[in-house]
Amino acid sequence: MTKDPIASDALLEELLRREDLPEHVAIIMDGNGRWAKARGLDRVEGHAAGVKTVRTVVEAAGAIDLGVLTLYVFSNENWKRPLNEVRSLMFLLSETIENEAEDLRRKNVQLRVTGNLDEVPPGPRGGLQRAIELTSGNDGLILNLALNYSSRREILQATERLINKRMSSGRVGPLTEEEFEECLLTSDLPHPDLLIRTSGEQRISNFLLWQIAYAEIYFTETLWPDFDTTAFYQALLDYSDRERRFGMTSEQVTE
Repeated sequence: MTKDPIASDALLEELLRREDLPEHVAIIMDGNGRWAKARGLDRVEGHAAGVKTVRTVVEAAGAIDLGVLTLYVFSNENWKRPLNEVRSLMFLLSETIENEAEDLRRKNVQLRVTGNLDEVPPGPRGGLQRAIELTSGNDGLILNLALNYSSRREILQATERLINKRMSSGRVGPLTEEEFEECLLTSDLPHPDLLIRTSGEQRISNFLLWQIAYAEIYFTETLWPDFDTTAFYQALLDYSDRERRFGMTSEQVTE
């Protein structure tokens, strides 16, 4: 994809004129492997190219004062990939966090992780913990990395936590959505308004299944390494043009 700063600047101006932008955008970053294969490169080179796109999208999100950006970095199922690819991904993660942590702090970005860090190798785990601590005082964009994450596992663990809380407190009565959500890993974050998936695949892939119940979904054929600022802003404009009804009729929404 050809980078067009003029086009992205024009889209940014249009976005800043609009009031109905998302507060929380979640992205399934797909297509790194296919991007590399098309160029005769190793898959890990596609992942490295994808890191550059992460940097681009984080900067673009900051430019519109987005509240939360959640990126699906590594699923619990991704451990099943070839060992050399997993090792390369963990090394790339560790290197990236080391290189970007101070820049995130300076740009007022707060880093968070949703997932089980205990199962992540010591190198990247330590780097992430240091970066989380370093940026904990920032109050700008929340960059939330879904790492070693499984939505089904999150829901099961939330159910277990809820059962334990009720048993210890002796509380009885019907469960509520609010009570259940307090036990989710994302309990202090708003639900995603927009879910983007790149590369043309049209699957949710066990990502934030509870949280995206009413999210708008945007699929694009663009492979993640080619997903630039213009592509991101086009997705936000598409969202802005939609009518969110949350189970109501169009007439109810506009009343």
